[in-house]
Amino acid sequence: MLSAGEASGDLHGATLCRELRRLAPRLTLFGMGGPGMAEAGMDVLTDATSHAVVGINEALGRLPALYRTYRRLVDRLRSDPPRALVLIDFPEFNMRLARQARRAGVPVVYFIPPQVWAWRRGRLRTIARLANQVLAVFHFERRLYEEAGVPVEFVGHPLLDVVPQALTPDEARRRLDVSPGTRLVGLFPGSRREEVTRLLPLMLDAVRRLGANTADRTFLLGLAPSVDRAELEAMARPMLTGGPEVRILSGCTHEIMAAADALLIASGTATLEAALLGAPMVVCYRVSRVTELTVRLLLRIPWISLPNIVSQRAVVPEILQDELSGERLAREVSRLLDDGQAAAAQRVAFAELRSRLGEPGVGERAAAAVLRAARAA
Repeated sequence: MLSAGEASGDLHGATLCRELRRLAPRLTLFGMGGPGMAEAGMDVLTDATSHAVVGINEALGRLPALYRTYRRLVDRLRSDPPRALVLIDFPEFNMRLARQARRAGVPVVYFIPPQVWAWRRGRLRTIARLANQVLAVFHFERRLYEEAGVPVEFVGHPLLDVVPQALTPDEARRRLDVSPGTRLVGLFPGSRREEVTRLLPLMLDAVRRLGANTADRTFLLGLAPSVDRAELEAMARPMLTGGPEVRILSGCTHEIMAAADALLIASGTATLEAALLGAPMVVCYRVSRVTELTVRLLLRIPWISLPNIVSQRAVVPEILQDELSGERLAREVSRLLDDGQAAAAQRVAFAELRSRLGEPGVGERAAAAVLRAARAA
């Protein structure tokens, strides 16, 4: 059984499912996931990825549906115990599921473990009680789990198996039908409805400013699979009237990132994908005031974006909360477009970042560890 509750978890879970099926073709995979895991061969009992939210207030309305999902998975754990339970991020839900698995005698493997290095470090003790194995995706996680007495293996980050790092800007522009001479700005407002609602208007305001009095800039918006296209277009249409054209593209995330001279991007897994493709970026985010106050109390590190966290320094600008405005976003993107040194400095840092994420073959290493845990049961 596998459990992933968000779009990023579905992406990483799909990588794992493909390798599990390759290494053990007769294996039965089932659980919670999204379209990626279904396509990779898992029987999806329930899909929570298309309704993911961010923030405390936002999550309250989702609790009844999540509880029904939880009860369904627990019933399956008890009635038909799997050889192992693989948890993929989504800690508030998955750690509760892990307790039920341990009571049922099912080994627990945590792939993409909770970010205890960022906040809620007390979870280390809980994971030590619940997890038979942690598969760390960041090099610095291994030491934390070792010190807590948790069996841990550093497998590397699964994006290394997904992101086409050999994709060149010229080839990406050819696929997107973007001329070599234009300055390309990519927009990624997030994979959750709340993220898009909060960030898209500000990004489009920045587009109007960036496109004023110039015809050499192209704007492409990468649509996440979990975002409803009609809803996004209805939201964007009034903001785009009389302004620069913004093409909305599905299934072209990596092409936009590889081709872009600059990105406006919501904090999340996509920022690490962009870094692996060498795309200079401005990271932005906004949550409710209640969530902001809670996070400020608990957060142990000075950054929220993965490129900065992995690099352990401020590589990309983060524009957050009250500092976030269309004017500020446009100013930061203009700096990347007009100042070659600013963009070059990010690309140099991204090259160093790649070496911190391990080597390709992450899915195979993770699948082998899961199979070992299942056979040891």
